[in-house]
Amino acid sequence: MVEDQEQVDKFLQIKAELPLLEKVIYWRYKGLSGYNDSMFIGYRQVQQLGQKYEAEHPGVFEQNIADGKASDICAIVYTSGTTGDVPKGAVHTYATLKPGSEYFLHLDPWYEEDNIASYMPPAWIAEQWFGIGCHLLSGGTLHFAERPETQQQDIREIGPDIIFYSSRIWERQAVTVQARIQGADPLKRLMYRLFMPVGYKMADARLKGQKPGLFIKILYPLADLLMFRPLRDNLGLPNARICYAIAAMLSPETIRFYHALNVPLKNQYGLTEGGAVSCSRSDSISLETVGTILRGTEVRITGSGELICRQPGIFLGYYRDPVKTAEVLKDGWFYSGDSALINEEGQVVFLDRLRDLVEMTCGDRMAPQLIESQLKFSPYIKDAWVLAGPDRAYVSAIIIIDFDNVSRWADRKRVVYTTFNDLSQKPEVYDLIRQDIERINKILPQGCRIMKYTNLHKEFDPDESELTRNRKLKKRFVEERYRDLIYAIYSDKTEALIEAQIQYRDGRTGTIKTTISIVSVGGKS
Repeated sequence: MVEDQEQVDKFLQIKAELPLLEKVIYWRYKGLSGYNDSMFIGYRQVQQLGQKYEAEHPGVFEQNIADGKASDICAIVYTSGTTGDVPKGAVHTYATLKPGSEYFLHLDPWYEEDNIASYMPPAWIAEQWFGIGCHLLSGGTLHFAERPETQQQDIREIGPDIIFYSSRIWERQAVTVQARIQGADPLKRLMYRLFMPVGYKMADARLKGQKPGLFIKILYPLADLLMFRPLRDNLGLPNARICYAIAAMLSPETIRFYHALNVPLKNQYGLTEGGAVSCSRSDSISLETVGTILRGTEVRITGSGELICRQPGIFLGYYRDPVKTAEVLKDGWFYSGDSALINEEGQVVFLDRLRDLVEMTCGDRMAPQLIESQLKFSPYIKDAWVLAGPDRAYVSAIIIIDFDNVSRWADRKRVVYTTFNDLSQKPEVYDLIRQDIERINKILPQGCRIMKYTNLHKEFDPDESELTRNRKLKKRFVEERYRDLIYAIYSDKTEALIEAQIQYRDGRTGTIKTTISIVSVGGKS
């Protein structure tokens, strides 16, 4: 099933490579009236065929339901695709998907009167648990955005009680608020400087299970009335009761920001193959963990630090890939490939993918993802890639500037620029990014501090296989693509010539060449 002519044309290009494909169903008819290929059929025609079939076979729908079993395969749910050439399809039955939904409903009950906002594609495990499973089991009202471009406006109209975004969307919302405040009128900036510390103090007290001081208890209702409530309304979160971050762990700064606004955002940890594992209880949300282990799930940490789990929600295996399946399923346990530990309170502390944990020359072990999350909390940084390892003398970072926010800052500072590439290489922009790196370095161990960085000339792009569709960095791929840049960073060069092949949306390829600066954190660009 596809949307429109653009998607139909893609299938026309590869039709000869798909001998098993019989039909492509489209639901937007514009531009398709002249297509005579019998492979393509409109959605309205499919409905008519269905009505005819039902008339000729009365009761077939009800019989199909009666014949269904919990052990029937019902979905192929795809991994994020950070490793390998393509994502892997995890085969699930009704019996393996339902436990995840039941675990979350036990932790955070949903009700029939709840409004639920869905933004995830069904090919992701989170949508199978929340948008399908929890919704059907609770009977709430499920809402969808009209279009991706109107998503934020539609969410404001819905005012959902329950919302689950990818971590990247939560991060983008937070930094967008901060960027807009910096460009707002003096009164709004003053209110932000006065009230945001009040919000943070209230959030810190709640997150630590403490009672806030009398002064904060008096000031917070005023701050909520004048600033936090309007911000929640603008974000579409005035009624939000349950808020989950999906796909990656949020940084502590991001969680504190939302709790300062009185939005109960929390991390959860689940695996496409291994099921729902842990989530914070609403009365004990932790900044550093992904919550307590969910009922019915067993978790162990192996000698290598890998998290393994066993529960009813584990998948059957990878679609048509028994070798990969055998690598991760052993004696009923799913081997996640994630590095984690369990603290004294019984909460799971997620560190990073086991393969991405690096040991520094000084002997310290570090999780690059944690530093990357802290960098992305900056309103001026859209993406970050932290480089480290035993064969690298120090930590460095490749930064993707947030063009919208940095360009507004440049306009205010009268910095003249033309393109993304031009703006990213301005000395003033390097100094701007340095301030955020120095802020983060202050809270990092000495051996894990960022010593060098560069602003990449372009954004990471899923269409160029640099990111997965949920914006996780494909590190093996980018390591190869930018190996000359990495070599330049660790060869004490001050600039690097970038030459890369790019593929345009229409299938054409091209080559770009540009020179970008490499800057020491303590130096000048």
